[in-house]
Amino acid sequence: MLFRGGRVFAPSGPDAPAAGPFEGAVLVRGGRIAAVGPEEDVVRRAREAGASRTETVDLAGGLLVPGFVDAHVHPVHAGLDRAACDLSEAGDLAGYQERVRAYAAAHPDREWITGGGWDMSAFPGGLPHRSHLDFVGRPVYLVQSDLHAAWVNGRALELAGIDRNTPDPPDGRIERDPDGTPSGVLHEGAMDLVGRLTPRPTERDLIDALLEAQRYLFSLGVTGWQDAIVGPYAGVDDQLPAYLSAAGSGALRAKVVGALWWDRSRGAEQIEELKERRASAEGLPAFRATSVKIMQDGIPENFTAAVLEPYCGRGGERGLSYVDPVLLKEYVAALDREGFQIHFHAIGERAVREVLDALENTSPANRHHIAHLQIVEPSDVPRLAALGVTANLQALWACHDPEMVELCIPHLGEERAAWQYPFADLVRHGTRLAAGSDWPVTSADPFQAMHVAVNRTLPPDDPDYATHPAAATPFLPHQALDLATIMTAYTAGSAWLNRSAAGVIAEGAPADLAVLDRDPFRLPPSEIYATKVVMTFVDGECVHQ
Repeated sequence: MLFRGGRVFAPSGPDAPAAGPFEGAVLVRGGRIAAVGPEEDVVRRAREAGASRTETVDLAGGLLVPGFVDAHVHPVHAGLDRAACDLSEAGDLAGYQERVRAYAAAHPDREWITGGGWDMSAFPGGLPHRSHLDFVGRPVYLVQSDLHAAWVNGRALELAGIDRNTPDPPDGRIERDPDGTPSGVLHEGAMDLVGRLTPRPTERDLIDALLEAQRYLFSLGVTGWQDAIVGPYAGVDDQLPAYLSAAGSGALRAKVVGALWWDRSRGAEQIEELKERRASAEGLPAFRATSVKIMQDGIPENFTAAVLEPYCGRGGERGLSYVDPVLLKEYVAALDREGFQIHFHAIGERAVREVLDALENTSPANRHHIAHLQIVEPSDVPRLAALGVTANLQALWACHDPEMVELCIPHLGEERAAWQYPFADLVRHGTRLAAGSDWPVTSADPFQAMHVAVNRTLPPDDPDYATHPAAATPFLPHQALDLATIMTAYTAGSAWLNRSAAGVIAEGAPADLAVLDRDPFRLPPSEIYATKVVMTFVDGECVHQ
């Protein structure tokens, strides 16, 4: 298969971003890249190799790139949302209620109404209320788009026995009315108070959700990923059996690493179980369970992100450290000795510091990484490179969206708000980058995230761009990245994190490739978001067109 008629973006590795695309061609043979370079040289090499039949893919002036690798994504959760009561395309309370009403009418036999995708920015103060869902006679459990809260109705609270006397769990919070009555929002660990009562998806449901997510990700040029939570979380049971089944049957074509969930209610005794779970995937071509996910804090929108100084106007609240920092060091050292990669969630500056402290004296060979990195105290920025820790960026969030303007900046204060998403500073200190979407929290489209990384504004096709007054104003523009750097993070950087040979266009590499409808390097930066994927290939076979 000969790719010709356009340009090629070919990062050689995570530490060497390509300067930009070059005019050239790529030859694929036997599922691998056989030649890359000027078109006449590649065509000559094809003839010399004795290729009797060569299929030509005309790039039509577009760009050929390595398949994208999403370093932080929740495909099974996303696939289940798409099959349940999906609120992700409805932007306000009326829209959410309409979706719930339609879903309930279409499924009169369902004991519970479950689903998710609601956004805090749709509500004053970021909080819906149980009364908004009490028109449904059945219990309702709807997970927030970022998987950090659940919205429930009065019937669900009643079935769970949650009332004004129910204490908050150690790792969560029950939102309450002024008189102490639960209002209908359960943050973090409090989600399980109701979530454990909801009907469980079957293994077939989980497999179908995974394969639907794979189909969708292929349509965006994503050929590999790291699943950021493989284990029971947010009302979804352990996805590991679904991955093992799909990989064993050959239905899973993408190259995937699963980050096994660290149960924060337990301690080091779970490491032996994690080793057994890792071993269960050995020998599978498409899936490995070699990473462990530790969620160290929550999010600033609900004041659970762990910060050094109290949130403004919140009576001294400093967020939650889900794992005791002293014990975290012990657990991290033990996991590191066992050869696990550790995939951290750290958003507040205190959580980032606790994670970095725990990573002191660990092995860079295990390729540990920190996802999100929303708020980083400046003295901690150089520590990632010094410790050999990868920054796993969710770049789509680094802009003046409603959550940032209404729910973050006012409670962070001016100085701390300026510490957010320090992408360029990380690069200046030599930090290795990977990139991911956190889908279904936000869009899985890599070009939406790359647009924000370069422009530090919302993409113009986002509904909030036209309606929110600050959306077109760059957010801390001195922290912007160039397109080659963020595209390398989304390809070679994330593939390196997964120990995958993909993510590059080089002789001998797997032919995991995406054909773009245009060359975004030839567009004004303000138009990067408009780039679309025409074809996607895994091991030289077309999986999306």
